Order: sequence, then structure tokens, then C-alpha cells
Amino acid sequence: MRLEFEVLFSSCLLRMALDYLGLDLMMMENRVQRLERRAQRQLLRMTEDPFDLTNNEFKELYRLTPDVMFDLADVLEPRLQRTRITGLSVEKQILSAVRFYATGCFQRPVGEQWGISMSQTSISRSVHKVTDAINDLMFRQWIQFPITPEDRQLARMQFQNARQPFEGAIGAIDCTHVAILAPKEHEEAYINHHGYHSVNVQMICDPNLKILNVNARYPGARHDAYIWSACAARRVMERAYNRGERRTYLIGDSGYPLEPWLLTPLPREREGTPRFAYNEALCSARNCVERLFGVLKATWRCLSRHRVLQYEPGFAGRIVNACAVLHNMRNAHGIFNDDLFNEIEYDENIYDNYDNACDINVDNNARGPLAIARRIQDRLIAERFAR
Repeated sequence: MRLEFEVLFSSCLLRMALDYLGLDLMMMENRVQRLERRAQRQLLRMTEDPFDLTNNEFKELYRLTPDVMFDLADVLEPRLQRTRITGLSVEKQILSAVRFYATGCFQRPVGEQWGISMSQTSISRSVHKVTDAINDLMFRQWIQFPITPEDRQLARMQFQNARQPFEGAIGAIDCTHVAILAPKEHEEAYINHHGYHSVNVQMICDPNLKILNVNARYPGARHDAYIWSACAARRVMERAYNRGERRTYLIGDSGYPLEPWLLTPLPREREGTPRFAYNEALCSARNCVERLFGVLKATWRCLSRHRVLQYEPGFAGRIVNACAVLHNMRNAHGIFNDDLFNEIEYDENIYDNYDNACDINVDNNARGPLAIARRIQDRLIAERFAR
């Protein structure tokens, strides 16, 4: 009996040892496979150099030219320097993040593309590091609202000499929605009036589609007028007006309140009248901000309605800021992708606000800012559009 017990016990131990050994061998095999994939990716990164591509091929993949990419690397290098000899180079980190902005794909497919060859975790780290670096080191340099009277005068001249001019305007303002993953907290606040989760992004631009101001901090359910009421650009315009600077305006749609420093269209005006002519001139001039949204989302497709940023709202807003910086860099260097113009998606809420003018422009105080703004608007129509 004792011998049988010892044999049974020994067989159990042997079976357990074999099972453990098999599990250990499986873990070792998985570890070896991961190391082999890592070595293969490192070899591909060394042999596949995107900077060997022609300018057009490089621009098609990354939306920037190699020269602009090197300039970007020079600025971001202090934040992206590798600490390990096997770490990713500054250029590779930027290339992977910019490729993500350009495609809006999931991180694993981005890492498997030619010239990148990185794991999903490496892509994730690169997107976060590059996005934060652009926000911290470049945003204030490339996104500048005209603060001084001299800057505003230059902005006025741009609109005055634009293809679709509007004298006195220094910028066109509007909001657009950028789709995001439903956040864990206050999820209901991010459902916009189109029924999907988003951040409502306010932008101001000049006639050349240069972005002057970005505000990507508000959930999709917030109205455009609310975002404008808390905007730093509004305080700048109000201070300039209170200091005696007149005939300097932003131009927006009827989703915004009429103010002495913000002109909006008039609702339901009869064709052929001076007020209708004013509407036509204002809407034509502010069309540049709609074109901006189309170009921005066609270039950086991570912002497109057909993609969804898989990040919490705060970081999604920082991605919007990074794309705005890169857009202005493309603008400054005259970079255009002719193949994108067929893919420009015009914003789905372009005309949403035109019927809301009467609801927004309500002020019981006849001497308040709205009354002053109406007098300014009437005087402008009489001076420029009366026949």
C-alpha cells in the first residue's frame, strides 16, 4: 500500500513538473518571439528611411516636407531626446505622431506602415510625447491672435485686400466638432446636437486660412456663443473697443451674439436691399473659416468626423492644438496637397446657426452692448452698402 502511494505521489509530482516545464517553455517561446519582432522592427527602422523619399512622396505620407520636418525636430529635440541607446530617435517619434495625425488610423496599423516599424505601445508614447511637446514649445509661437493695435491694423489690411474683402474685419470665427470616444465622466455633456460625442472647437482665422486662435477645451454640447463668451480673444477685442479702437471687428455666423466688436448676419433680409448686400459681403468674407475647417480635416484626418479620437477630452484638445500648429507651418511654407482638395469635407454645421439669430441677439437693456452694436451695424450698412 505504501509503495503504491509513493508511486502515485511521484507520478503526480512528475506530471506537475512537466506541466510547469511546458508552461515555462511556452513563456520562453513567447519572450523569444517578442524579442525577434523587436529586433526585426529595429532593423527595418535602420534600413527604411522616409527621408530617402522624394519630396512629393514624403509630403503625401506626412503632409510636411523633409525640411519642415527637420525644423520641427530641431525645436522638439530637448523634449524628445532618447535616454537609452536603443531608444527611438527624435525624427522617428515625430514621424510616427505626424503620420497618426495625417491618417487618424489606430496606433497598431500606423506602427506597421513603411518607414515607421514600431510597436503599438511605442506609437502611443510617441503620440503623447510629441503632442505635449508641440503644445508646450510651439503653440504660442505659431498661434497668435493680434494683440497690439499694430497687429490688428495688419490683420485689417489682409481682409481689406482679400479676394472676398470686408473692411474692418481682422478675423473670421466659427466652431467645428471633433469626434471623440465617449468619456467616462460627464459623458452626456459631450453629446452634440448631431448625436455623437465630440469637443466643440472654436477657431479664428485670416483670409489666407492662417489660424489666429484655437479653443479646444469645451464639450460638444456647449453652444458656440457660450465658448465665445469665455474666450480670451473676446476680452482682447472688448478692451480694444473700450480704449477707443473702432471699426475693428471679428465676423461670425448667427450662432454668435452681435457685439460692437463682433458682426453677424441679419436674418431674413429682402434681396436687393442694402441689408441683404451687407449679409452677402459678410458671409462671403467669413467663408474662409469654413474652408479652413475643410482643409484642416482633410489634411489631418484624425480630426475628421469619420475618425474618432480614442483619447480623453483634454488630450484630444491638445491633438487639435498640435494639428493647428502644423497647419500654420504648412501655410507659412506654402505646402499644398493638390490631391486633398477632392477630399475636403465641409463642416456639417455650416448653416446650422442661421435661423437662431433672433434667439441669441436679445437684450432688454436698450443702452446695452447689443443696442450699441446695432447702431454700429446700421451705420456700416448705410455707409458701405446703401445705393
